[in-house]
Amino acid sequence: MTVVPRLVLSAPSSGHGKNALAIGLLAAFADRGVDVAGFKVGPDRVDAAYLGLAAGRPGRTLDPRLVGADRIVPLVGHGAAGAGLAVVQGSMGLYDSLAGRPERESTAAVAVALRSPVVLVVDVAATGQSVAALVHGFRSYDEQLWLGGVILNRVASSRHEELLREALDDIGVPVYGALRRQDLPSVLPARRYGAVPALARTDEATRAVRRLGEAVAATVELDRLLGLARSAPPLPAPPWTPEAGREGAGPAPSGPRPVVAVAGTPGGSYSHPETVELLRAAGAEVVTVDPLHDEALPAGTGALVVGGGLPEAYAGQLSANRRLCIAVAELARTGRPVVAEGAGLLWLARELDGLPMCGVLDAVGTRRDGLVVGYREATALTDSLVGPAGTVVTGHKEHSGVLTPRAGARPAWSWDGGAPEGFVWRGVHASQLTLHWAAYPRLAARLVDAAAAEPVAARPDGVPA
Repeated sequence: MTVVPRLVLSAPSSGHGKNALAIGLLAAFADRGVDVAGFKVGPDRVDAAYLGLAAGRPGRTLDPRLVGADRIVPLVGHGAAGAGLAVVQGSMGLYDSLAGRPERESTAAVAVALRSPVVLVVDVAATGQSVAALVHGFRSYDEQLWLGGVILNRVASSRHEELLREALDDIGVPVYGALRRQDLPSVLPARRYGAVPALARTDEATRAVRRLGEAVAATVELDRLLGLARSAPPLPAPPWTPEAGREGAGPAPSGPRPVVAVAGTPGGSYSHPETVELLRAAGAEVVTVDPLHDEALPAGTGALVVGGGLPEAYAGQLSANRRLCIAVAELARTGRPVVAEGAGLLWLARELDGLPMCGVLDAVGTRRDGLVVGYREATALTDSLVGPAGTVVTGHKEHSGVLTPRAGARPAWSWDGGAPEGFVWRGVHASQLTLHWAAYPRLAARLVDAAAAEPVAARPDGVPA
């Protein structure tokens, strides 16, 4: 059994401050010398990246819809290996689910699966003794849930804090901290920049995380919280292992390890951390390439992976890096495997908002107001290294850019309510649908095997000969 001291940080709804508190908790414990790990419930890799920056190890998402509910506990065991504390930041309200499946996909469901105590962050700016009724309701709603206590946010005064503590004491709910209204300032970089500031460890992102850690250390009873985390029982399942990606796929390629370039920064990739781990376990030498700064692909690159965390906000810098665009186009032209998700699809297009891109795909991108966000159950329409035609996957979309045409002559995916989407061309598989590779581990083995093989000759239309 795997022992991982752990807490789930949640709230009655969005906007109570749990994101800043989760980052601050990890930073505060790390500053004390505790080896910490951070996780985010749901598909949000921006929050996960900042949790990773605070923890000093990769922040990871826990999304039952994308990876399956049975993988949540193993992924925590893997991602928190050796840690003295794991902090799981919830999504929305404790019992909410983006997909309308709270019994399997809410933060509460994740907490129950993990057998983890929950600490509820409550914005009490406009609340008095009624906080007891609110917290009692959340504690009583699910008898399987372990509500370990609360942290009060936006407390108005010492007198306000006193009456809140008295009300919660009457129902036997511990208070682990009380933050004043000014204690958690809005210091994180704008979300339009995605995970880049956190992964690149910019001065702004690093200062913001340090500021949140100092605020939490000054207002939250860290020793008591750590004691609560340590009271969690061993995890009820063994850790996930990336070696699973080779199961049923045969031995790794003989000879030198093929080089797979993964788009990102020195602090992490735009893919889920498990993607890189699966590629390495499948036999690849994984090297990071920074699309914003590097002017060449790593020497000997046999494949390229552009994860869905690449932000659209950097279109100008992506376009300006002409040398790398030319290198990526040449890699794709020679039939080498290229997997592009999310904004990676736009980067491979001919242009985006009038700016020249890589020109791999004969399509034009345009950014619009608003976001397309949601899960899709998709069916592969074309054989590719992602999977044979007919493969069914669950992915996530979050983008403002749209591509014309939406799909190539050999589309990647179809799903209910939408026209075919994405492009399969030679060794390229490009789509705005982002997968979590831990749910489809053989994808890594197929890509590594293709990277090690000689490129397949293709007709001018891109169809393999």
